Amino acid sequence: MNGKILIVDDMKINQDILTNILKDDYEIIEASNGMDAWKIIIKERKSLSAVLLDLVMPEMDGFQVIENMKQNNLIDTIPVLAISGENQTDAEKRCMELGVADFVSKPFHALVVKKRVENIVNYYTYKKHLEEKVENQMLTLRKQYKILQLQADKLQKKNDEIVSIVGNVAEYRSLESGNHIRRVKQYTKILGEYVLENYPEYGLTKEKLDIIVSASALHDIGKVALPDSILLNPGRLSDDEYDYLRSHTIRGCELLEDFKNVLSEEYLKIGQEICRSHHERYDGKGYPDGLIGEQIPISAQLVSIVDVYDAMTNERFYKGALAIERVFYMITNGECGIFSPKLLEAFRKVKPKFQEMAISYRKKLQDKM
Repeated sequence: MNGKILIVDDMKINQDILTNILKDDYEIIEASNGMDAWKIIIKERKSLSAVLLDLVMPEMDGFQVIENMKQNNLIDTIPVLAISGENQTDAEKRCMELGVADFVSKPFHALVVKKRVENIVNYYTYKKHLEEKVENQMLTLRKQYKILQLQADKLQKKNDEIVSIVGNVAEYRSLESGNHIRRVKQYTKILGEYVLENYPEYGLTKEKLDIIVSASALHDIGKVALPDSILLNPGRLSDDEYDYLRSHTIRGCELLEDFKNVLSEEYLKIGQEICRSHHERYDGKGYPDGLIGEQIPISAQLVSIVDVYDAMTNERFYKGALAIERVFYMITNGECGIFSPKLLEAFRKVKPKFQEMAISYRKKLQDKM
């Protein structure tokens, strides 16, 4: 047996004819009206191979049965062959619109009926097999994606941990406690989120911004290669010493090359952008390359502003902290170098968040004293 066939017709003779044609190949169930047919379809929906359905019947006609099947998402899984009489073109058109698979025309021809039913049943069986195969493949792909996502998350965490360690080395080398790095990351996230939402031309995504925030910890890593006589000198540097100090941007990029087998390619790229270009200025008067405008990577532009803001609002061994409002004024009015007009506008918009964070940090320092 090739499954169950439901034959629905209010004329017993038609039921008998169709049953005799199909009974050798299928288990036959009969119904004489649409109401009984619908009850059987609901009960046997997982085992029915096809429904041969008369259209004109008492209690519930064939069209209503088809409508019910359509509303319950059964018309695509159980093929319906409408029993069609002569001169029923309009009825056939309506059936096609409702999703009927084929027609069995009166008077019945045994070979034609048998072949039409066989073709439709085989087609739906093959279709169901393909759908199950695709679904199984999708389940496998989803599992593989979850595994890859977990691996990517672990790699991201590993990258973050490595970057934090390396960044802290640079801070301790500069007699900092590591708080500067944490603040720079927080400020970068605040400013970057605003830019992401309001300036799509920069091509930022959440994933890229996450990397920028994490890699911002590397901005001064090149300082580990500087001698104490320059790095820890609280006095005025000579021109040669200042040039050497500025070389930390290039030295940072060179140091990160040693991490190319540890950090992901994108992480390394963004880290080197930040290391090399976070002292560039929008008017081309920064260093080391004198980049102008949008030649400066957006990653470096973001870190550049927040690095200046944090450095000026906090004490260093060679200087005191400036008033928070004063620092904001100096940056927006070009006293700390020229920044992107768009990023300055973003900086103005996030000013309350920056000030709240700066004040909070100062309060923590006071509480510790």
